Order: sequence, then structure tokens, then C-alpha cells
Amino acid sequence: MELAGKQVIIVGLGRSGVAAAQLCLSRGAQVTGTDRSAKTKLCDAARNLPIDLVVGSHQGIAFDSADLIIVSPGVPDFPELARAQQAGVQVIGELELAARHCNGPIVAVGGTNGKSTVTSLLASMFANDNLRVFSGGNLGAPLSEAVGSIWDVLVVEVSSFQLERAPSFHPKISILLNVTEDHLDRYPSFNAYADAKGNAFLRQEPGDTAVIPRGDELCEKQARRGRGRIVTFGNGGDFDVDARCIVEKATGECFDFRASRLFGTHNARNVAASIAAGRAMGLSRAAIERALLEFIPLPHRMAYVGAIQGVRFYDDSKGTNVGASVTALSGLEEERGVLIAGGRDKLGDYTPLAEALKIKGRALVVLGESGDRIAEATEGIVPILRVSNLQQAVNVAMQHAHPGDAVLLSPACSSFDMFSGYVERGEKFVAAVLQLQESRRVEQ
Repeated sequence: MELAGKQVIIVGLGRSGVAAAQLCLSRGAQVTGTDRSAKTKLCDAARNLPIDLVVGSHQGIAFDSADLIIVSPGVPDFPELARAQQAGVQVIGELELAARHCNGPIVAVGGTNGKSTVTSLLASMFANDNLRVFSGGNLGAPLSEAVGSIWDVLVVEVSSFQLERAPSFHPKISILLNVTEDHLDRYPSFNAYADAKGNAFLRQEPGDTAVIPRGDELCEKQARRGRGRIVTFGNGGDFDVDARCIVEKATGECFDFRASRLFGTHNARNVAASIAAGRAMGLSRAAIERALLEFIPLPHRMAYVGAIQGVRFYDDSKGTNVGASVTALSGLEEERGVLIAGGRDKLGDYTPLAEALKIKGRALVVLGESGDRIAEATEGIVPILRVSNLQQAVNVAMQHAHPGDAVLLSPACSSFDMFSGYVERGEKFVAAVLQLQESRRVEQ
């Protein structure tokens, strides 16, 4: 893609927008950046870019006379973009821009839940085989920051938002871990959301690999939109989950992860997906096993916090949709759990959460804007306790838990009603658990 002398508009000046602008500038483009936020709300890197800057709105920008428009993933569609496309202007995302300029094969990691864990674990596996590996995308560094360096492999977490505008994106390996309801405040239907997830398969050829869960008809339908070789993971799959061991059916080899710090049955599937992708890229057994032993789980994703009087506490603050919380609760190694849920509603159906509570729930503690809606959907299944903050939630959960139970923060909602993000919510939960531990020690 030739950028020298082109008139490029960057829409959205968060980290990915800044990275896209820097890439375009390095290739000789004339860049205009625009963001609906005030200039004072932009990061220093955005304010200091040597570009024409339009902030507070997109007014006065001649979108239809640009050579190229690059839209950051957090920016929804708006009429000026549609008119520009009708006028023949290319409108793409930062992921597409970067992929056109990257040097090295791409492993794309998609799905509603588990993407960040698999991206990080896979990157560790490649690094343990002494490969030059880039890890980023929707997690961490935007892919544009990888351009200009030579990589043996690029492991890229991809979101539905990024894949909306990625018409030529062609990963060597494309993983789709799962598709459950999320972002229905942005998409007109669940099928539209699923199709966005599946866009990563579209350009795959027979020499490429599509990694999907065995028996998941929706993921298989998306994978078959491309021509990649399908490899399955999970119970009965090409990479079978057998307790704390992943069996590669083609060779009979067993990858033991009993010493791993990854908890829950869903993480067993994440390990299986990672191994499937790694083996498709020729990774050695030794590199995979070293990575499994060394890997430190990402914060706020089924992270073990501690135990109080035989009750184990887990921080899954990143469980920001119903599917994630169902997976976390169902995957508990403990027989029963007290679930703490609630936050800003993403308009998902809470029926699957009710079903999971029937099997694994001891009690449900709800808080935040969606608390009443969650309580209504789960009424009569387990005791429901309403609280106004996380310290109360932890205290009440402990009161209803039995020795041997888990207390699980997995909110099924975003955090923006009460917190700056899932990280702050998770940190507050951990602090509340530690405070309760300390108060119990003082009482003794």
C-alpha cells in the first residue's frame, strides 16, 4: 500500500489511532487526525503528533476527498464515513493498515472470551522456541507498532471492532475460541456480531489453519467462510482435553499442564487452542511445556486472590459479558460458588447465567446498574443479595459461602457505572478480600 503523498484521515486518536498516524507519517503521508474528545482529553502522544488536528467533533473535515480513511476500533460508523465510501474512498481499520505493512506470518486470536490469555500464552510458547515474536493488537501494543521490524511470528489479538474494516486481513493461523453475546449495543443482531468475529477467516487459503472448538457449529460456520484447514480443540477434538493434559491426537503426545497456574476448565480449552496453533506453526514440545510451566496468568482473569476459612476467592473482573461469567462459574474446580455480578448492562440475555447458577451457584450477590435485571432473570434459583459496593459484596458473599466453596467476581457487565474500567474494579475486589482477611485475623 503506497502512502507517500496521500491524504490520510485518522478517526479516533487513542493508542491505535496514534500508532496508525505514526505509521502513515513514516511513509510520507499527509495526515489529518480527528477525535470527538477535547484536545485536553487526548494523550500527550496524540497532542504532539505533527498532523492537522480536529477535535471536539468531525465537522469541517472533507472525508470524501481523502485518499484513505483509517478508523480506530472504538469508533462506530457515522454518516460521513458512509458518504466517503460511496465516493470511492478506502475506509479501513488500523489492523488492516498495519497488516498490509507487516513482515512475518500472523496468528490471529479471536473470540468473545479468552483472547488475551491465549495471545499471551502463545507468545510465550513462541518465545520459548527462540523466535522473534510480536504480541499485541487488541491487547497491548497496536499492530502498527510492529511495522518496520522483522518478526518470525506476530501473535495478534483481534476484536470484532477491528475486524469490521479489515477486507484483506490474512492470518496464517486464525483462532476463534468462542462466540457468545456481547456488544449488542453496537451490532444490530447477534449474527452480525458473529460475522464480524468470523471475518478473520475470509482470506485464508488451504495452506492456512483455522483453529476452532470441536462441536461448535457457529464457530465452524465462520471458519468455513475461508479455505483454511480446520483443526479442533476441546473434548474429543484434534487437541483433546483430558483432565490437566492436552492430547494431540495425530501423534498421541500428551502436554501435561498440572503445574500450570491457569485455573478452570475454560482455561484447559484455552491451553488446548494455544497448543493447536503452536503445533500448526511447528512449535517444539519443549517450548510449549516450558511456557505452560512459566506462564503467569493475566490480572483479573480468573486470578486466585486468596482463601478465608476454607473459601477461595477469584478475581474475574474481565468477565464483562454473560458468556464470560457463565464460563468462569461453570469452570470452577470448587463444587459451588457465590457469584458477584452486576455493572453497566450490555443488553445481553442473562438466561445462561441462571442455568449456570442452578448447577454451580451457592448464592448470587448483585450490584451496579444491572443488578435488578440480573436478579429478575435468576429469581428463585439461589439466594440473591443486593449490595451497593464491592466491600459489602465480599463481606456478604463470605457470609453465604460454605467451606470448600469459591467466591467469584465475574460481573457479566462492563464496569463503567462505578469504576474507570475492569482493572480498577478488580483491584477494589482484591483490596476488599485482603481487608476481610485482615479483619478475620484481628478477630482471632
